[in-house]
Amino acid sequence: MHERFKYKTKDDLIRKARELGFNLPFSDDIAPLFDQPSLVGFKVSNRIVVQPMEGYDSENNGSPSSLTERRYLRYASGGSGIIWFEAVSVTESGRSNPHQLWINKNSSDSYSFLNEKVRHSANSTGNEPFLVIQLTHSGRYSKPEGKSKPKVAAHNPVLDKTIPYILTDDDLKRVQDHFVAASKLAARSAFNAVDLKACHGYLIVDLLSSKNRQNSIFGGEETSKRFRFLLETIDRIKDEVPGIIVTTRLNISDLYRGGFGVDKNGQPDFTEPLLLVEQLKLRGVSLMNLTMGSPYFNPHITRPFDTPVPGQEVPEEHPLEGVMRMIKGTSLFQKKFPEMLFVGSAYSYLRHYAPNVGAAVIKSGDASFVGFGRNSFAYPGMPADLIKKGRADSKKVCITCSGCTRLIQNLLPGGCVIRDREIYGQELKKLVADGK
Repeated sequence: MHERFKYKTKDDLIRKARELGFNLPFSDDIAPLFDQPSLVGFKVSNRIVVQPMEGYDSENNGSPSSLTERRYLRYASGGSGIIWFEAVSVTESGRSNPHQLWINKNSSDSYSFLNEKVRHSANSTGNEPFLVIQLTHSGRYSKPEGKSKPKVAAHNPVLDKTIPYILTDDDLKRVQDHFVAASKLAARSAFNAVDLKACHGYLIVDLLSSKNRQNSIFGGEETSKRFRFLLETIDRIKDEVPGIIVTTRLNISDLYRGGFGVDKNGQPDFTEPLLLVEQLKLRGVSLMNLTMGSPYFNPHITRPFDTPVPGQEVPEEHPLEGVMRMIKGTSLFQKKFPEMLFVGSAYSYLRHYAPNVGAAVIKSGDASFVGFGRNSFAYPGMPADLIKKGRADSKKVCITCSGCTRLIQNLLPGGCVIRDREIYGQELKKLVADGK
């Protein structure tokens, strides 16, 4: 059953995991987190990753705002080896909200200026972060003007309350052109890599699961058709944007019926994701970021939490089950493809013990990097504290209260309502006052 985090010692945490039938990795030695792996000739300063968490705070034209800049400068001074920028739309109609970042010819210079500041801030602390931009089309979850305007690869009766607009092959070819154009702008803006977002129910992972898409070169029963959009887009970027590294944040299991990486009952089946990763490896993709589930449908899968957002059901499973599901899933891929580098997810629930679990995972070869999304909102300086003090501060970590998610779901700027309350706590107070 679901349970709030209440573990006062590491032994309490490990004992609870054992009660649930799990052998939770744990290491008192966190040194593995500060190895410096080589990534396509770039020496990454450590194995801690800022995961892509949307702030919903861009300017109208998609440029980073002062709040956006503040967030990324906090990440920069915090010491993470990789800063994986949040979802940045490749087209206006594919934005998840009116203030989702969007890279285009009118906004790209602002990303160059931001990256310059990020690197300067990081360099002043002796760090040189690897910068990834996550490029996306929100597909089913497009809300460019604040109202739902879904555009999908295929109808999914589990997710769709009404029949959405199904993108034609010509539509998808144009979307692909946008991904390539955005990648060119990202390269000019000095990002090290582009991530073609293929997770959490958005367009590309929707295409990967579109078995019921009819008479299409981008869907149907054959994996070659369903994989085509992602693989072809990667091929085009590698050909048309020399020098940029291409990666993807991939859902290895959607965990709902009709999704990607599931059996007919919606349970994990990694057969097709493994086939896809094999194809990605053949194309020279050497870095991947793995996740599961959907924040819109089953958020506890990749974001195990203490408290759900209002109106959301408390999951039947214990949050440690979600943590272990991601550790085991990432391990499967890392062991199958040891020459590739995989980022693991779902560590924030572990609070100040997360670095110890992450270090054990790295040491055993079950992942190459450990990623933090919500905890990076709350505690961007955790890597620096780990270096200086050898431990994370329990009074600074994310408490998985879902406050940041609550803001984002209401199309408000996202951030930690507890640790960064001067800005985001005030936004939450407004929501509570409005009964939201």
